[in-house]
Amino acid sequence: MTPAGHRIPGRNALVHEARPASSGRALPDTQRGMRRRNLARVMHTVSAEGPLSRAAVASRIGLTRAAVSTLVDELVGAGLLRELGPERPGRAGRGRPGSALAVSDRGPAGIGAEIGVDHLAVCVTDLRGEVRVRVERHVANRGRSPGAVAGELTGLVREAVARSEGEGLRPAGLAVAVPGPVAPDGRTVVHAPNLGWRDADLGPLLPGDLPLVVDNEAHFGGLAELWLGTDTPRTFLHVSAGTGIGAAVVVDGHLLRGARGLAGELGHVPVRPDGPACGCGGRGCLEQYAGERAVLRAAGGEPDAREGLLAERAAAGDRAVRRALEGAGEALGIALTGAVNLFDPEAVVLGGALAALAPWLLPSLRKELDGRTAGRACPVSVSRLGPRGPLLGAAHSVVRALLDDPVGAAGRHA
Repeated sequence: MTPAGHRIPGRNALVHEARPASSGRALPDTQRGMRRRNLARVMHTVSAEGPLSRAAVASRIGLTRAAVSTLVDELVGAGLLRELGPERPGRAGRGRPGSALAVSDRGPAGIGAEIGVDHLAVCVTDLRGEVRVRVERHVANRGRSPGAVAGELTGLVREAVARSEGEGLRPAGLAVAVPGPVAPDGRTVVHAPNLGWRDADLGPLLPGDLPLVVDNEAHFGGLAELWLGTDTPRTFLHVSAGTGIGAAVVVDGHLLRGARGLAGELGHVPVRPDGPACGCGGRGCLEQYAGERAVLRAAGGEPDAREGLLAERAAAGDRAVRRALEGAGEALGIALTGAVNLFDPEAVVLGGALAALAPWLLPSLRKELDGRTAGRACPVSVSRLGPRGPLLGAAHSVVRALLDDPVGAAGRHA
């Protein structure tokens, strides 16, 4: 089965329209659309099951071998597929073995970037989905201007691109994960309270030579879980946390964004309406009880302590931290109750920093959730991607856009 694709929003498309056919006559829209779909089917099939021969691809997608050969030649010429030589014994069937096809480890690549409260990160992922380059810098971004943060991130992007070009890769687009909701234009951060940003348009501040999309880190984390997770269902709620808490609502393999792109702000669901004030303007939000800074305060620690300290202290038996995490799990369970009752997911997946803290969060979380959902079982699992999810989801979103619509990359080499 072809994996569910993700069309990246925003004004700057991550793939380009193909040129007319080499005969000089433009293809009718219906033919052009069919060609785009068939190129995508070939790419997804080889990506999911390769190496495969042309005959094997034709058998799987229901086209003639001649039609598939024409499509494959175009994709090989564009640097999206490569031929490995004769197919391995036992794979080709009768007759002369065909040349095995694989997704190229060179050529177009996805650039993913992440702006965190305490770090910046960039990775380059090839069409096979493998991370080839990763650079990261620990930096306190709270209170810094969007321009200053974007400028430093641009430097990391340039460094990652230069390193990847040495391996024969070329960037096809840049996707940036941010800790806050993003407007439908795919570049403006509506509100990132933990950075102190509001209505920050990152478009003019990031590299102008790369097609760009900006999205909520929780959305990218949920998409990474959908694409890379083990046995992840098609309808689930992915919850991730650092300083803030976000969620991705995935329904039947598609991300639910909401009318204004603001769906998934679980961290600002009130769990105790008379609780402390939150940076969003509300009171008693989940983030004030289950965000990392809140848990550190409850445990008597410094709210700006280094990443990973909570898990280390909990594993060492620190009772204050374990009590704080028990309270955080209870608050999470209360907030998740509304989401579970509202859209009935097959599972809840904990990602981000929550993954490392799961052993101490889950008992109280499950107790609250089970007791408030009318006996309907909703499994809660832990993501194996952990805090890598948003960055991986960002990079993979560019790659999947190429797999979904490779005609643009092919057209540049027609």
